Amino acid sequence: MKNYHTHTSRCRHAYGKDRDYVIAAIKTGITELGFSDHAPMIFPTDYYSTFRMFTSDTADYICSIKRLKKEYEDKIKIYIGFELEYYPDLFEQTLDFLNQFDYDYLILGQHFVGNEFEESSHYSGAPTNGYLEGYINQALEGLKTGKFKYIAHPDLIKFIGSDEIYKEKMTYFCKEIKELGYPVEFNMLGFAQNRNYPDKRFWEVVSKVGNDVIIGLDAHSPDAFKNKKLLANAKKYLKDLNIDPIDHIEI
Repeated sequence: MKNYHTHTSRCRHAYGKDRDYVIAAIKTGITELGFSDHAPMIFPTDYYSTFRMFTSDTADYICSIKRLKKEYEDKIKIYIGFELEYYPDLFEQTLDFLNQFDYDYLILGQHFVGNEFEESSHYSGAPTNGYLEGYINQALEGLKTGKFKYIAHPDLIKFIGSDEIYKEKMTYFCKEIKELGYPVEFNMLGFAQNRNYPDKRFWEVVSKVGNDVIIGLDAHSPDAFKNKKLLANAKKYLKDLNIDPIDHIEI
C-alpha cells in the first residue's frame, strides 16, 4: 500500500515524531509514504490559523523528512509534500514562499469557502444549507491551476440541504474533476471518526461518474497506520459501491 496523506506535529493537531510515522508505515507494509502536512499560508494580517504549520516551521519540516528519506531509503520511498487550500487572495504569494523549498507535491484540502482570514469565509465542515456551489467552484478553480496531485476529502463540506441539490451539484463536481484528470480521496480519518465525511451520497455519485479514487490515511498520529481492520472495512465500503481504488500517484 501507498499513503500520500500524512501530517506531523507541526500542524498543532497531530501527534508523534516524524520518525515514528516512518517506522509505523514500514511495519504496516507501506512502500511509499508521502508527508503532506498543512502548509503555511502567507496571511496579509496578524490572523492566526490554528491548524497549520507556521512559515518558521517549513525549513525544519523539509530538512527532517529529507533526513528520514535518506536514512530509510532501502526500506520505504518517502516524498515531501503539503496539503494546501486554494484561497484566491493568498495562493500566488503562498506558492512563491513554498517554492523556495525542495518539496515533491501538493494535495488540495479545501477547508474554507472564501479566504480563511475573512469574516465572510465559511469552514467547510460546519453544517450549512448554502456554500455548496461556492465550495465546488473554489475547489475546481484550485485544481485548474494544475499545481495539485489530487483532492483530499472532497466531500468535507457538510451540506444539510436537499439531497437532490447535493447530488446534482456533486455530479457536476465529480465530472469536472474527472475531466481535469484528478483522483478523489476517500479519507480514512473521517471514516475512523464517523465524521460527516465520507458522505455516502458523494460516493454514490463517484461510482456513477467513474472517478479515480485514492485512499488517504490522513494520518495525524503513527497509530493511523496500524488499524488494518479499519482499512479492510473502508475497502469493503468502496467495493459495495463498485469502486476499485487506485494505489499509486505519480510524483
